[in-house]
Amino acid sequence: MIEIGLGIVVGISFILLIFTIYNNKFHFATIKIEKAQEDIDMYLQKKKELLERSRVIVNKETKIKGFLTELDDYNSDINSFDLNDLLKKGYNNLFKVLDENEKLFKSESLMSILNNLNDNEEKIVGAIKFYNDTVVDYNRLVMAFPASVIAFFKRYKKKEFYNNEKREMFEILNEK
Repeated sequence: MIEIGLGIVVGISFILLIFTIYNNKFHFATIKIEKAQEDIDMYLQKKKELLERSRVIVNKETKIKGFLTELDDYNSDINSFDLNDLLKKGYNNLFKVLDENEKLFKSESLMSILNNLNDNEEKIVGAIKFYNDTVVDYNRLVMAFPASVIAFFKRYKKKEFYNNEKREMFEILNEK
């Protein structure tokens, strides 16, 4: 009789230990994702500000109609994924205009903005890579047993990636 009771206590202790371990993994992954998202949001806001500053200079120097009009589509309700795509278009358009108008390279203020933009872009890429890598780990937890049981009861859902490359890689891994 004592062996059965001891076996039940050991079994329940083992289940609680597993639950605690995976629950902590979810919490740790969630904290990392939130931190990465905060960093991305901060860098995207800085990129938006730098693009707006460059727009003023480029419009003054070239009189291009409709330059960086995608920045006008911004509103505070836009999510980070869409803002990233919107700013990426603006970033690419800025360099397209720079390629077509070499006289813009003479503007020291624009060159300073471009240096800041390039530094900021590297930080965005790093933050997005960290975010995507953490989301891969998190999504594995959501889908793999025994963590999937905890995900079901705690209503954890898969998270989205910032670029299609990670999403496609994750879907390929799921098919195997």
